[in-house]
Amino acid sequence: MSSEAQWEGAVRALPVWIAADAASQQVLELVRKAASLPATVLIAGESGTGKDQLAQLLHFLGPRRHKPVVKIDCASLPAELLESELFGYEKGAFTGAYQAKPGRLELAGEGTLILDEIASLSLPLQAKLLRVIEEKSFERLGGHTSIQIEARLVALTNVELAQAVERREFREDLYYRLFVLPVPIPPLRERRDDILPLAEHFLTESAHEHPRRLSATAKRALVAYDYPGNARELRNLLSRAVIFCERDEIGAEHLPAYVQAAATGAPVEKTLAEVEKDHIAAVLQRFRGRKQAAAAALGISAKTLLEKRRKYGLDPPWTDRLPPGIYRPED
Repeated sequence: MSSEAQWEGAVRALPVWIAADAASQQVLELVRKAASLPATVLIAGESGTGKDQLAQLLHFLGPRRHKPVVKIDCASLPAELLESELFGYEKGAFTGAYQAKPGRLELAGEGTLILDEIASLSLPLQAKLLRVIEEKSFERLGGHTSIQIEARLVALTNVELAQAVERREFREDLYYRLFVLPVPIPPLRERRDDILPLAEHFLTESAHEHPRRLSATAKRALVAYDYPGNARELRNLLSRAVIFCERDEIGAEHLPAYVQAAATGAPVEKTLAEVEKDHIAAVLQRFRGRKQAAAAALGISAKTLLEKRRKYGLDPPWTDRLPPGIYRPED
């Protein structure tokens, strides 16, 4: 198979990332060039923009495509557990370590290790990761044998790392080590030519159970909306529309009121942050405050949801905070 055929096949295989917009095509071209290089890559973008899909594509297009691709979510584990998962440990390294266990760095072998939400690493773990990048080796916890690292590191972040450095939450030296090959992903609101192809793709995924098509009014509303949650939010909006639409064609009336308003040219009186706050409040109300279910519906982690609740002051009861015009469970 030619490299061009591999490229086209990889793009078609991506479950979320669609490159119809010129900005998306530029990102994919950057990934294509970076794939053949051994340097560490930093993929940055808002939540839901397709960072993991691009990391998978980066692995597929490079010379490591037949090697393992291993991922670790730096935000989902406590620092102590994250360290043992990343570096592995020897027997007796700590209470409960009854046998040796290789970490993700080791399991990745000569393939690719994806470090998701790298900004969540504690400062001590950042220092250890910096050493790994600089020395190309590490030791398991409780071990003294140096293990050479062969894997390529791909870091993902939805945080502005430069700002995290200024706040002294992220090491400056590690930042520059990661910033060798940066791949910034524009948010979906800056890739509007991707919206309808993405929407059609998501509808195709569910076509075997609920075949649906979009009306002209629904298309106008979807293209006009700004998507704080990016492609994940678009997928969730369409999933809801498919459920509530009892005919073959999804109309604008099957979309939330705030999405419909985007197409009508109604005066925009809310900031993007206020729209996000209202949307999160609506989802929390729909799931009666169940954090895991609400986070899944929003397409974000439970930790990110907690951070946004604190940011916007979204405390129970959710029904008291539901803004006018936002859909309710009985709608």
